[in-house]
Amino acid sequence: MLLTTFDPFVQEFDRMVQRAFGWAEWNGAGGSVLPMDVVRRDGDVFLRLDLPGVDPASIEVTADGGVLTVSARRDEQYAEQDRPVLRERLMGSFTRRIRLAETIDADKIEASYDNGVLSIRLPLHEAAKPRKIEIKGAAPRQLTA
Repeated sequence: MLLTTFDPFVQEFDRMVQRAFGWAEWNGAGGSVLPMDVVRRDGDVFLRLDLPGVDPASIEVTADGGVLTVSARRDEQYAEQDRPVLRERLMGSFTRRIRLAETIDADKIEASYDNGVLSIRLPLHEAAKPRKIEIKGAAPRQLTA
């Protein structure tokens, strides 16, 4: 996915997205990829991960060494007398690792969970944000007669 070749942040963001969509950890307990959307708005990058039916207390988000790790657990909810006939919902532990671009300010990452969606705000360092460059004109010429 190529967004543009002129913006170095976008190139790094593109690499981050490519890694994010293809780089998830499967664990032996039935873990699976956590579906995710990535959006850039103003000076931030937003991640939205679907975690329906997950207890918010089981969700853990960590940033360490340039890698953001999201872990969660969904436990089976069957009574003792229940005998499942069909099981399609994935249960167990889920983990997703996302390599962070150097332009992300890891100290200011924020996360919130609402209606089964985990939202993570990744702010950019001030130096990585777009800024307008002032154009200075040449000194006015003086006409001599």
